[in-house]
Amino acid sequence: MFDRKKIEEGVRLILEGIGENPDRYGIRETPSRIARMCEEIFRGLLPPEEDLLKYIDGETHDEMVLIKEIPFYSVCEHHLLPFFGYVHIAYIPAGRIVGLSELPKAVDYLSKRPQVQERLTKELADLLMNKLKPEGCIVVIEAEHLCMSMRGIKKIGTKTLTSAVRGIFRRNQTTRQEALELMGKRSE
Repeated sequence: MFDRKKIEEGVRLILEGIGENPDRYGIRETPSRIARMCEEIFRGLLPPEEDLLKYIDGETHDEMVLIKEIPFYSVCEHHLLPFFGYVHIAYIPAGRIVGLSELPKAVDYLSKRPQVQERLTKELADLLMNKLKPEGCIVVIEAEHLCMSMRGIKKIGTKTLTSAVRGIFRRNQTTRQEALELMGKRSE
């Protein structure tokens, strides 16, 4: 799906556009480096290599499962600059559970495409609800956007928080509050 040649040509045009010589020794290989990088950081545009959120046969659970501080990075689709931070996910199974590595795999897959944080948050919650059919889930993402830190408003360290709340977490304030309190406790 990726067209390395087009990416390389585009990068050469950008270099020329900012007044650089794309044949200069230090940046001569930059177009091909950027093309290879695009294949890596945008691999979420390709079909997943395996099913996302495979549940564990024969295992059941009906209490909250929470994984917090899943590191991620993505690329802002508006400026093609990175945003990065942590994803916190909680769900209450209606029987089915997934292996603990399945949630970070889903985060990695959905974040590896031109993205906005709000959509990524929603996509993760919807994927969890559709695949596992839990009683509910909550996804909270906290991220720093380089499009705000290094350009524009230039507010380094500013965090954006987004949430998607489904099922029992939306209907039951006590359940939602428990999850949010657990997500807020930082690991030491």
